[in-house]
Amino acid sequence: MNSFTVFRREGVWWSSRLRTPVAMAAVLRLALLAAALVRTGTSVIASGDTASYLEPGRNLLFFGRFYTGMFPEIDRTPGYPLFLAIVSLPGAAIAALAQVILSVFTVVLVWRLARAVFEEDRIALTAAWLFAFEPLSIIYSVRLLPETLFLALLLLSLERLAVFLSGRRLRALAAAGLWLAAATFVRPVSYYLPAALALGLFAALGRVPGLRWKAPAVLLLSVLPWLAAWQARNWLETGFAGFSSIVARNLYFYQAAEVAARVEHRSFIEEQSAFGYPDEQAYLARHPEQAGWNQARRVAFMASEARRVLLAHPGIALKVQLEGSAVVAFTPCAADLLRLLGAYPEDGPKRVVNEGPARSAMRLARAHPWPAALMAALEVALLGFYMLAARGALWGYARREAIWLLLGVFLYFVAVSGGAQAVGRYRLPALPAVWIFAAAGLRRNDAAGCRSTDMRG
Repeated sequence: MNSFTVFRREGVWWSSRLRTPVAMAAVLRLALLAAALVRTGTSVIASGDTASYLEPGRNLLFFGRFYTGMFPEIDRTPGYPLFLAIVSLPGAAIAALAQVILSVFTVVLVWRLARAVFEEDRIALTAAWLFAFEPLSIIYSVRLLPETLFLALLLLSLERLAVFLSGRRLRALAAAGLWLAAATFVRPVSYYLPAALALGLFAALGRVPGLRWKAPAVLLLSVLPWLAAWQARNWLETGFAGFSSIVARNLYFYQAAEVAARVEHRSFIEEQSAFGYPDEQAYLARHPEQAGWNQARRVAFMASEARRVLLAHPGIALKVQLEGSAVVAFTPCAADLLRLLGAYPEDGPKRVVNEGPARSAMRLARAHPWPAALMAALEVALLGFYMLAARGALWGYARREAIWLLLGVFLYFVAVSGGAQAVGRYRLPALPAVWIFAAAGLRRNDAAGCRSTDMRG
């Protein structure tokens, strides 16, 4: 048997070779958590949107009602708020520790997914090693935001999908759907992914008798009833029939505001203020006629106004969306690391989309060369791994359906996460594909030589 051991048993969750990369992943994440606690306490760990998840989560945990203040919560979905409410009971530091443990587990999940796609132990192990050092995974393992939990659930779903493509077992496909539904309750960004995957299955299984229709149906039936149940809850409690109102708010306060700012030659901050950002008091000051409106009516207004602005300027809207996708795909996120350590300059760039990557990078390099050097190093590494991933995606010995699965998921998250609200952390669910393909790119020559030796033998 050659050194490329092929694991074909679905139930295998561990290999002794995983000990070192998993241990290294744990050391790096725990080291960052310790350094952040020493340098900035829990102020950065629990900053940003953390409070908007914690309040409805605790209300759900303690009172059985998913409310923020006196009103039903419809921006957030209950997956991460409930998780955060439970793990934060002993404090923010313990909640971050729980996420570190979950992040280390994602290294094992990347190994499983790579093994299911390539059926090569060395590629799977290399992918685990690469993901153990993934900067975004390390940084957001200690930030109290939904990225790590979402990634874990998404990886569980993708691994089951890859197993289905290998063995055509519908049980694996049903499990993939359930994990994907759970992930969507953590971050609504995957709301449209089941439909995209169902279309992909329909195209990929065109020559498989009995599965072309059955497989997409099984996937959708294992996902959609759960999403529909939450939409029914929203409609019954507020009159809003969608899954999450955050989509309409982002379209209005970010995408439409950015487009309007470019049309009117104003700054993005000025235009957001004109739209009524950042809180209810500012919003009602701009729209006093909505003081008596309920949540559903306000959300419907935001969605309608956003569509009006975007449809009036489709070219600018597309440009903003694509620029945001580039931010998601290529921002190195060194600033997020520096903020955790209390080392990011106060006058550093705040919004790359608004300022432009070249201009913001030059300004930072002139004023703060060391943070700029870190950003440059991470950017070069990211681009290098993209090149390796492109090479690995052309691997000749992997199943084409599994390759398209990973490529499609990567493109989905980069595309839907674009726009004026884009930030680098939105890249995290797209990264397993990059590291798995990069692992294949690193091992491609070795594997080809090994296979040639086997054939001559």
